[in-house]
Amino acid sequence: MTTKPKIIVLDDDPTGSQTVHSCLLLMRWDVDTLRLGLHDDSPIFFVLTNTRSLTPDAAAEVTKEVCHNLKIAIEAENIEDFLVVSRSDSTLRGHYPIETDVIASELGPFDAHFLVPAFFEGGRITRDSIHYLIIDGVPTPVHETEFARDSVFAYSYSYLPKYAEEKTKSKIPADSVERFLLSDIRAGSKERLRNLNNNQCCVVDGETQADLDKFAQDILSTASHGKRFLFRSAASILTALAALPPQPIGAQDMAQYVRSGKPGAVIVGSHVKKTTQQLEKLLQAEGITGIEIDVAKLINNGNEAALLSDTLQSIGAVHSEGKTPVIYTSRTELTFPDVKTRLDFGAKVSNLLMDIVRGLPSDIGFLISKGGITSNDVLSSGLALTSARLLGQILAGCSMVTTPNDHPRYPNLPVVLFPGNVGDDSALATVYQRLSKV
Repeated sequence: MTTKPKIIVLDDDPTGSQTVHSCLLLMRWDVDTLRLGLHDDSPIFFVLTNTRSLTPDAAAEVTKEVCHNLKIAIEAENIEDFLVVSRSDSTLRGHYPIETDVIASELGPFDAHFLVPAFFEGGRITRDSIHYLIIDGVPTPVHETEFARDSVFAYSYSYLPKYAEEKTKSKIPADSVERFLLSDIRAGSKERLRNLNNNQCCVVDGETQADLDKFAQDILSTASHGKRFLFRSAASILTALAALPPQPIGAQDMAQYVRSGKPGAVIVGSHVKKTTQQLEKLLQAEGITGIEIDVAKLINNGNEAALLSDTLQSIGAVHSEGKTPVIYTSRTELTFPDVKTRLDFGAKVSNLLMDIVRGLPSDIGFLISKGGITSNDVLSSGLALTSARLLGQILAGCSMVTTPNDHPRYPNLPVVLFPGNVGDDSALATVYQRLSKV
């Protein structure tokens, strides 16, 4: 019997685990922590690099450090078969090809790298190598959506070979890209996979989970015969590669994890339009009190301490009434002269939010973190975790993890990692209601 390769996911924000369960998320990447992931019983583990919030150079540096340590850890654990996934955003925002180039140079050589952005739970499908976002039931090419105009990761094409050409500044010409179309995948791809070499760039269609399940079987079978593959993908291919049984406690019943049936807290950092719509719905829910943080006050230094102290005071008051505070940043989109200033300001907002997380009442029942980068910061900085165990999904695309039972302030705290661009308008309210049984 062939052993399944270990699936190592370098995740550029902490929401890529949104289709799997019962595995480890690692917030650190020293050799010993990486060995925890390699040694764990689950076929898959995630290293949360948070590179999407970094500059290109910093993203390359972090990726290099992770890969360097992985090499040592893989050797120490005597792992022979592994697949590496650079998990990124299903709307094509992120540091491609920087991250895959670094992974290839550190952990390669690879025979191919596959772009697989389909993420079915979030309504992203790929057909004829064109990546679509389903908006109100209508498949819309992603280059026509707000995500393509991202101030850091803008792009012009939904046709993935052209996307690869644009992002690699023509190092990978569109006509050199191997296309795995739905018809190819459904007919079986082993023969083609066997013939790939020299880190060939491939783009992969997917309309349903069954498509990627079939493709993953062919990948795993080909990999077990010595072919080495790298992925740049969203979450749905991970489900297929890991092939896990259903999660232990279903989404509807996850209130079982809430500590002593207590009210929780919600932190909202993400600024995409969808988050704002979801926030509006949540603020109307029973048992909720909104606490807005005017982030414009952070533009001038020196306001942080007062803002923190006022916010924590308000949170304490809401909690003592038995209600759930929703702490959210003001929704007005501020403009900045350049990307660096924008990222620096983002870091300042995040630092304030993390100080708030550290100061939440120690007996909260649960924590919901809205936004990818916010969620990463909550785990690695606010809660200062080295690793967390993924319980599963409380809603399609929304993971729930639990803190270790020896956490100094919040032991066994269930934490929901809610990406910015997932779910319908009432999704945030639904998650809150599932946890508070309102």
